[in-house]
Amino acid sequence: MRVAVYVPLLLSLVAPLGARPLAERCEPRLATWLLTASALVLGAASTISLGLLAVTGLIRVPRLAALGHWSAATARHDDPAALPVALLAGLLLGVAVLMAARMLWRRTRSLASAAWDAACMPAREGLVVLPDDAPDAFALPGLPGRVVVSTGMLRTLDETEHGILLAHERAHLTAHHYAFVALAQFGAAANPVLRPLATAVTYTIERWADESAAAQAGDRRRVARTVGKAALAALRTPAPAHAAGTALGILGRRGPLASAGPVPRRVAALLAPPLGRHPALTAATAAVLTATALTTAEAAHDLHLLLRTVGAW
Repeated sequence: MRVAVYVPLLLSLVAPLGARPLAERCEPRLATWLLTASALVLGAASTISLGLLAVTGLIRVPRLAALGHWSAATARHDDPAALPVALLAGLLLGVAVLMAARMLWRRTRSLASAAWDAACMPAREGLVVLPDDAPDAFALPGLPGRVVVSTGMLRTLDETEHGILLAHERAHLTAHHYAFVALAQFGAAANPVLRPLATAVTYTIERWADESAAAQAGDRRRVARTVGKAALAALRTPAPAHAAGTALGILGRRGPLASAGPVPRRVAALLAPPLGRHPALTAATAAVLTATALTTAEAAHDLHLLLRTVGAW
């Protein structure tokens, strides 16, 4: 435990450096899975590590040690973590749990609100057209989900571009992209150092939807043009108020096609050949996650042995 307990914390500091390479060089669907898994695993492992360190501080307190029939004196002698480190870990653990619980509550409320709104919206083949001059389009999760498009956006795009827009938004619903965003943000809430991973996920889901639309349209340049055209139209007008209580709390300020994610990077990616799986980045990510899981398990086992030692008095 002397070393293993700190490894997830150290890897949490290093992992965000790989967020941009994964998002830019790896096929979007795989990148989304890898980034989301990294945020979740590292967020959980770093929180567990803080908990393990905090416990080593608690068993040094005589009254608390007595509750578990442990020897506080033996704990002070055999404990691998210094008391200030254990106290700091306990403080950080409290903050991490509070922030993660807050994020979970807010996300649950947002998804429930979106599902309710989607159920109340009259739709034709899952499409809702809003009489609004502001160009906007977004995917609203629900059972079933809805694609919401304003009349302003429909007037901005031609018929072929309408199909691209719908393919993009339906890809968000079909692949449950809101879940990837929520899970990545949950991991980042527990460990704020991981926020670059969550930010990268909001970009890769857009790239994933872009590639799905390109596969259906068979014309990557046309999809790139549609993404740019919709973004420019959306930037000319303020965000519509109706979205604030529905999809905006889930996928972004506006509809994903219009403005979520750095649009120039998305357009450039669509004008370039499709990305591959990039085995080196995939293997590196898998190695980090494996090391995180193994060292967390080892640290937990070491704490178990320590508790047995201090309990044998």
